Amino acid sequence: MTDQDIISPAQAQTLHGLFLERVRRSPDKVAYRHFVHHAWHDITWREMSLEVGRWQAALSQLGLQSGDRVAIMLRNCPQWIVFDQAALSLGLVVVPLYTVDRPGNVAMMLQDSGAKVLLFESAEQWQALRTVSDQLNDIECFISLHALHNHHEPRLQSAQALLPVAAPLMPYTFCKTHTLATIIYTSGTTGKPKGVMLSHANLLANAHATLGVFPVRTDDVFLSFLPLSHALERTLGYYLTVMAGAEVAFARSIPQLPEDLQTIRPTLLISVPRVYERILTTISHKLAASSGVARALFQLTVAVGWARFEYQQGRGAWQVRLALWKILDRLVARKVLLRLGGRLRAAFSGGAALSPDISRVLIGLGLPIVQGYGLTETSPVATANRLDNNIPNSVGKPIQDVQVRLDQQSVLWVKGVNVMQGYWQNPEATRAVLDADGWLNTGDIASIHHTGHIQITGRVKEIIVMSNGEKISPCDMEMAISQDPLFEQVMIYGEGQPYLIAIVVLNLNAWLDFAHEIGVRPDMVEAFTDSRVQGKILKRISLSLNNFPSYAYIRRVLLLQESWSVENGFLTPTLKLKRDLVIQHYAVQIQKLYERH
Repeated sequence: MTDQDIISPAQAQTLHGLFLERVRRSPDKVAYRHFVHHAWHDITWREMSLEVGRWQAALSQLGLQSGDRVAIMLRNCPQWIVFDQAALSLGLVVVPLYTVDRPGNVAMMLQDSGAKVLLFESAEQWQALRTVSDQLNDIECFISLHALHNHHEPRLQSAQALLPVAAPLMPYTFCKTHTLATIIYTSGTTGKPKGVMLSHANLLANAHATLGVFPVRTDDVFLSFLPLSHALERTLGYYLTVMAGAEVAFARSIPQLPEDLQTIRPTLLISVPRVYERILTTISHKLAASSGVARALFQLTVAVGWARFEYQQGRGAWQVRLALWKILDRLVARKVLLRLGGRLRAAFSGGAALSPDISRVLIGLGLPIVQGYGLTETSPVATANRLDNNIPNSVGKPIQDVQVRLDQQSVLWVKGVNVMQGYWQNPEATRAVLDADGWLNTGDIASIHHTGHIQITGRVKEIIVMSNGEKISPCDMEMAISQDPLFEQVMIYGEGQPYLIAIVVLNLNAWLDFAHEIGVRPDMVEAFTDSRVQGKILKRISLSLNNFPSYAYIRRVLLLQESWSVENGFLTPTLKLKRDLVIQHYAVQIQKLYERH
């Protein structure tokens, strides 16, 4: 990749300026691939610009003024990009929404942002929106990608009826680079979601700085499956790829992801840890059904691959067994990575902490995976590992033009051109995290290695203070326990209590096998409190926490069958656990676990 391939923030000025420059440089290059009418179709940058022109004409009819908010609630597809670019070109502020979010949350964000237009996709979404129609009186126009019939709503229009057959791309008058571009709402794990205000400059600077640590070439192919409403996908999977001129294919769905990986054969992946966890779970299940020789060969491959990685990073000495890599790569590693398409040269993980065990396996198999860190409030990347300076149990060093510091409580503060303008219509919340000098309180507890690499050790709001004054950060413990295939989801509790308990959602298939081995009926409610079951599960949890200090000891466990999900309200759309809601919902059962102390 040469400097000429990259569009700099200075050349772009704005996010729409970035798009126009990419169209000018690469008009006939494939920009996006998507699956429609039972086949994959390519769209060039020139074709994208023609679609932007149609949407510009459509939005111009609606009487919108510069600075007005327009919302988008689509799955990842070319229309997401086109609508975003058309809106930005007219000086509108884009409010992205999750297609899987609950109607009440969607209504709250639309009300809070004062959005005048909502673009959505399907009749199913419309039915959900109708349940909160009394809260959507400020919306002037609902636009549906699919034609809807018998809706009796004068504000509802189909995109087909609204869009002209063709329209030229409008002349673009560049707005100021620090103009508000988007309002992205936080996940709301600890309360009402807040609207993060990000400017064109915030997002352009962040995409460009990330390219400095995660180099992307014009011949790279991304597979986009994180929602574009997620700040990580928005910046890295969208604006960054426009900046670098890379190709993006939109995955059909998460269940179809394994098949799409085989078809698209991406060269780079951007994901949250949950997807990498699923990859490892699939590998583990296949290994469990394999012979002892196959399992031993796999473990040897990972061990040699990891030693090779440490040697290449300059942290390990040459070992004779590294000579085995070529044959182990051919016999084992390459076959595993073929399931991910076989062309991956790197993967980026962000949005939450990635387990060191997952990093070790994937890196050991020859897939360089680099972890970064950030918040929606930082556009979102603040720190990242580099491929040539990668410490997997860290989140790397600050990216270009980002400063970090730790306060007396070891809370990480961040300052840079990527830091938000503030929270939308919420000056009190803004003052609580953003000081007069532009330093942002991340709320995360961290340590800084002598190399400059940062390690996130917990979140202030998640720290458990026990009755003996001991302070526990539960995240690493939960991550360690969840490596056991018996446990689908885990939450540690002990606030103000004499000991810690684990609230555990069981993996259904693993639970059936486990119950059969012990001799209890898995469908009986009594099985979850059976002393044999409880004893053996506590023993497994204890083994998972072997490497933790003595205070990280679980005395009781609450076993559950129902998963925590976005649909039942326990997870945010970004799959973060709403801990307060779990505690509130299971308050009676939790209390019983402390009664016999």
